[in-house]
Amino acid sequence: MREASTELLVEAGEDTNVTDLLLERCHKDPYGILYAHKTPNGWLNVPAAKFLADVQALAKGLIAGGVAPGDPVAVLSHSSFEWTLVDFAIWMAGGVTVPIYETSSASQIEWILVDSGARRIFVEHAGKGAMVHALVEKSAALGDDPVTIIRMEHEGEAHNLTSLAAVGSGITDAELERQRSKANLADVASIVYTSGTTGNPKGCEITHGNFVLVARNVIPFLPELLMQEGARTLMFLPLAHVLARAVQVVCLTAGVTLGHSAGANGLMADLGAFKPTFLLAVPRIFEKVYAGAAHKAAMSGKAALFAAASATAVEYSTAADLASRGEGSGPGWLLSLKHKAFNKLLYPRVRDAFGGAVGYTVSGASPLSLRENHFFHGAGVPVLEGYGLTETTAPCTVNTPTMSRIGTVGIPLPGTTIRVASDGEILVRGIGVFKGYHGNEQATAEAFVDGFFRTGDVGQLDKDGFLTITGRKKDLLVTAGGKNVAPGPLEEKLREHPLVGQAVVVGDGRPFVAALVALDAEGLADWCEENKVPLLSPADAARDPRVRAAVQSSVDGANTLVSAAESIKKFGFINAELTVESGHLTPSLKLKRAAVVKDFSGAVEKLYAK
Repeated sequence: MREASTELLVEAGEDTNVTDLLLERCHKDPYGILYAHKTPNGWLNVPAAKFLADVQALAKGLIAGGVAPGDPVAVLSHSSFEWTLVDFAIWMAGGVTVPIYETSSASQIEWILVDSGARRIFVEHAGKGAMVHALVEKSAALGDDPVTIIRMEHEGEAHNLTSLAAVGSGITDAELERQRSKANLADVASIVYTSGTTGNPKGCEITHGNFVLVARNVIPFLPELLMQEGARTLMFLPLAHVLARAVQVVCLTAGVTLGHSAGANGLMADLGAFKPTFLLAVPRIFEKVYAGAAHKAAMSGKAALFAAASATAVEYSTAADLASRGEGSGPGWLLSLKHKAFNKLLYPRVRDAFGGAVGYTVSGASPLSLRENHFFHGAGVPVLEGYGLTETTAPCTVNTPTMSRIGTVGIPLPGTTIRVASDGEILVRGIGVFKGYHGNEQATAEAFVDGFFRTGDVGQLDKDGFLTITGRKKDLLVTAGGKNVAPGPLEEKLREHPLVGQAVVVGDGRPFVAALVALDAEGLADWCEENKVPLLSPADAARDPRVRAAVQSSVDGANTLVSAAESIKKFGFINAELTVESGHLTPSLKLKRAAVVKDFSGAVEKLYAK
């Protein structure tokens, strides 16, 4: 059993809650720009004092409407400035925020409203309001208690943010302060429901102490990102995910200007306009940027040049990383010369894809492939991989600019201890670990051992305290021959190929390991263009020997990572896109393995047919 800890850097008084961070920020710099609100006319700067005044007005409206300290209030929306405004207003009124992914089905929304007890819900617009209203009308589980639906729009005749603020005009500042100051570190600030890869999602009780202590300790832990003058970031991850919420609280505490992008579709344009200095992203974004750069190079006749630049970036980053571990002398003069040349010719275009001003990126949710991580490091967009779960208020380990090892998820955050049990399971104790599962004492008891949260993930700690994730206990495949296979590394390698959108490795109880591959629509179109092939449909592409040969090369590359017994012997195509909407990815883009295997059981059986 191995253990690693990082000492707590900043403490907080027991009577502190998240709203104190907003009051402190406003007192320190009332005119500092906390948010940039995207409007049809461009980005509108929101100073701290203006944000606080709007939060207080909405909080008074909630109190006038009957919200008491500790009452749960749900939010169903894309990421937006209004989401953040409502979140802080709920806290200012003494309430508990219950986020709901905007992609959630009616049954999931019903479950969360029933389980949390929320009888007020903010919705993005009238369309979402109508959906929730129809759900409430036919839901026997919600009983006779009325559910108040408030639109997060300002325009309209009623039941929106403007009318909510107007309702609260009679609430005194003293009454607002009484409810605001009711909560302390130990009290629940938010009930965040797990993505639910299996069964109904469980509500994780995240306390004010979790948010406050994580925020106050992350800032001095990552000063290069959060304490530089003019720091700004763009949030596009769903705010229903606790990582996005935790980062928002961190940014507010640090005075970092934060903007919101509604999702991946308009992200590249928003990055160019907003120009963040650091970015929180997920591996799929890096994969898309790399594939896009490679395609542009190929179409301009510079495929060989890009391949050389890519190889140089990887080689340069690898040499630098080994040197930081004391295992090498770093890049040699010839490699440094090549890197310097490409840093003028091609790497700036990669940096421009992130807006041109990004100094660091932070990647979470799932692993980024080692090669792509080295590529972006070498191209001047360092990726700091981190690790965490909903139950740990997301981040519990992260690489830092001064303490970084590519391929690991970093060292424990301040006030956090990581332990690897004898069976390899990662255990966590510290400032971010949640209070427990809402209304589920049995699940809470089962989730802890000796005061540590049992993550269900498997990993290793090196002698310097860097954590490497090797798999997930429940995802481990055991072949008919008794070989244990971790599917994650194989799937990550397969996804490096631009044709591969998602890959699902199978083989539990089977004679060999195999894989299901879902083609990426954009990658397929680019491949067809580069190879002067008429645009193929996914179904036609699955039958095309050239496509199959290209994917086989990716399979061959993945197999170099493992032993012969763990190698992928066969693969087959899924004629479908695996998405959140299809029910095969969680909103945080984790694979729902059981759902894929069940829904595509025919394709699995075909792989093993004699």
